Amino acid sequence: MPILTRKLAGEAPASARVAFFDSRPAGETALAAASPAKAGRGLPRAKPGIFETCANSGCGSGWLHLLRSRSAPVFEGGWSCSAACTRARVEAAVGRELDGRGSAQESHRHRIPLGLVMLEQGWVTSGQLRQALDAQRVAGAGRLGHWLVCQQGVSEQLVTRALGLQWSCPVLPLEFHDAEALTALVPRLFVDAFGALPLRVAAGKLLYLGFEDRLDPVLALAIERMTGLRVESGLVQGSLFRPAQARVLSARFPPVELIEASSEQAQVHALSRSIERVRPAESRLVRAHDCLWLRMWLRPQSGPLPETAWIQDLICSIGAH
Repeated sequence: MPILTRKLAGEAPASARVAFFDSRPAGETALAAASPAKAGRGLPRAKPGIFETCANSGCGSGWLHLLRSRSAPVFEGGWSCSAACTRARVEAAVGRELDGRGSAQESHRHRIPLGLVMLEQGWVTSGQLRQALDAQRVAGAGRLGHWLVCQQGVSEQLVTRALGLQWSCPVLPLEFHDAEALTALVPRLFVDAFGALPLRVAAGKLLYLGFEDRLDPVLALAIERMTGLRVESGLVQGSLFRPAQARVLSARFPPVELIEASSEQAQVHALSRSIERVRPAESRLVRAHDCLWLRMWLRPQSGPLPETAWIQDLICSIGAH
């Protein structure tokens, strides 16, 4: 089921249903396996010149639109001379993103079971593991790590270390975590629905992205393509992750528009219309799971972190595949 359908359950269906949320946390609702494109890397470009030509390869009349500003709208590094050219470029981008659905990058990867990892490391005994598995089976709920900690007295730190071994990733600390400073990097919807916690940016080039018990490489790639930052994913101990996530969710995020469209053409229409309305200095489209994420910069970005006041996000549900 598409994420926006889950979040907007109870609303009447429509071919392109739109909900607008401002940047206040109380007004917001709690996706890119395609290869990174050159147009989707780096910071938004500087203001175009007065002789800017249309970026739509099929346009033959860009020079005729003398009264249209050459500085906006810009989509993936190129200016469009008309609404029709914006739509053509957005349509190509949507096709590019949807073409990657179901690729090998999203396929399930078999991993060594957590209990075997901990047993091999000597962090639990076979008796402890058996009793935790029995309790999990009887309850019919809860992760194995939860039962090892709550019932068998195993250290939560050891469970997190085992999860790190299982996912071949680091365990990330939460020191110097500034929730307010990082909210412009990831939409609030993704933090809430996918459990992605932006932790810090190192040297203006590397974003550390935390998860509680499993990584999300598809989401990490989407964020990497959108921000131009290299993303290093890791795990955060659960008892530390949850309050940190709550602090992030209570912080101020950029405004976001949520759209549920019933067809690819409805998605193209909604996305291109938004670009024409906002007329951004730069905009970019990536996919993350069952959503298309359009980010629009109202003015060129001057550093590694976008300014909350100068960006707008649009998240469009892809629908059933």
